[in-house]
Amino acid sequence: MTKFIFVTGGVLSSLGKGITSASIATILKQSGQKVSMLKIDPYLNVDPGTMSPLEHGEVFVTADGAETDLDLGNYERFIDTTLSAQNNFTTGQVYQSVIKREREGGYLGKTIQVIPHVVDEIKDRIFAAAKGYEFLIVELGGTVGDIEGLPFMEAIREIRHELPKTNTMNIHVTLVPYISAAGELKTKPTQHSVQELRRIGITPHMIVCRTEKPLPKELKKKLAISCDIDNNAVIEAGDAQSIYQVPMNFLKEGILTPICEHFNINLKPNMEKWETLVKHIILPQEEVTIAFVGKYLDLKESYKSLTEALIHAGAHINAKINIHWCDSERIEDAGAYEVIQTCDAVLVAGGFGHRGVEGKLKAIEYARTNNIPYLGICLGMQLAVIEYARNVLGIEDANSVEFDPEAKNPLIYLIDEFLDQSGNKQVRTHESPMGGTMRLGEYPFTPKKGSKLQKAYGDKETYYERHRHRYEANPKYKEALEKAGMIISGESHGLIEAVELKDHKWFVGVQFHPEFTSHLETPNPIILEFVKQAAK
Repeated sequence: MTKFIFVTGGVLSSLGKGITSASIATILKQSGQKVSMLKIDPYLNVDPGTMSPLEHGEVFVTADGAETDLDLGNYERFIDTTLSAQNNFTTGQVYQSVIKREREGGYLGKTIQVIPHVVDEIKDRIFAAAKGYEFLIVELGGTVGDIEGLPFMEAIREIRHELPKTNTMNIHVTLVPYISAAGELKTKPTQHSVQELRRIGITPHMIVCRTEKPLPKELKKKLAISCDIDNNAVIEAGDAQSIYQVPMNFLKEGILTPICEHFNINLKPNMEKWETLVKHIILPQEEVTIAFVGKYLDLKESYKSLTEALIHAGAHINAKINIHWCDSERIEDAGAYEVIQTCDAVLVAGGFGHRGVEGKLKAIEYARTNNIPYLGICLGMQLAVIEYARNVLGIEDANSVEFDPEAKNPLIYLIDEFLDQSGNKQVRTHESPMGGTMRLGEYPFTPKKGSKLQKAYGDKETYYERHRHRYEANPKYKEALEKAGMIISGESHGLIEAVELKDHKWFVGVQFHPEFTSHLETPNPIILEFVKQAAK
């Protein structure tokens, strides 16, 4: 029978429930347990796919094409696994399912209520995500006391009654603030948060205390007594130099002891490889500086998976990755040399819309003409094709229909047009609720023999990467590009998946998002190779 660990948050948001949950899952997995994770988001949106990056940060895409919360990215990166749509659900999805079932007569004419119908739907989704696993870590977004979180709290409370007591554990992540004027750590916010949790009917078995200062033993004891938990179940969670250090810090705090006592099991994690990689992150032997060209630089969470993927690659070559954030609009004004000159390599990330595009094109031209290692991802590959067409092929009006719907030379065009012309039904697409077709999720690609792409990935015929885009490189221009020295190094059912340059040290663009499949223990091949080239 699956064991459940429910992680809730108190006092305020952004305390690190996701990293706490992922760290506990990592410790359990490194102890030989079969672990999965589930993120519950109480917002009414069906998913974050239509939300602004400024509103929500990055949208993480699973292998089966679900647009999910960015915490799922942390889960995959920590426990080195592939999750799916069932590992994240929202209030919007729950109500959508309940209302659909009611409209279809599934409730046999009964009055539909939050209890039991909505809560039962929540429980069904939790149990579905647990099938086949020894542990399921369930993180509930938001803060205890939020109105939108109450049905989920009720589901957690009911599950405790439906399963043996030793099969569910409640962990509450809370804040112990330091008041500098008084020179004291204050426990009252945590006490009130736990009281609110208990009023709802949930008693925590462990409290993880986010704090800027170390917690004295006396204060831990005070928290244990006031919150009615065991002394060893008050866990300090201070700031760490790297998020990947948190599992090690938790082990030093003795987090495994109360977990083992509660579930009546004996676990001994093997963290040797993990610890080595973390040491490479914190105390690297060398440094590499990468020009990260984008337009959402005021909110770096929009590029969370990509920045973490660079850290993974750095850990495997024992190098610190210094990210030099380059605003593409500043490059438009000041020029690429002024902004990029001190960097070892150039990376142009994905994005939507016309803003900042000319700056990205200048950055790509700078990397190409100065023989600087370059990696373009999604839009970064598309712009590399446009830049090459304009400046090497001499097609001055080369463009993307995303920026100019009436472009005379559409080097980049809509996926719908490819499907219309080729009739290729092997390309799975998703209809966006806002209109238009997207490629979402995992797709196969074949690397060209002898290419830089194949050198990075290996000798297998087929590899899989994840996509999130509406536009494609136009195969109509493939022959002209290849004659001019651009290699089409990756393809999938006639679609151009990767390009590179013949007479360049290392210049690669990929249509997919390799950052979505990068984990600390298994970095993505093309990003690892890019970092290696930058280190040279």
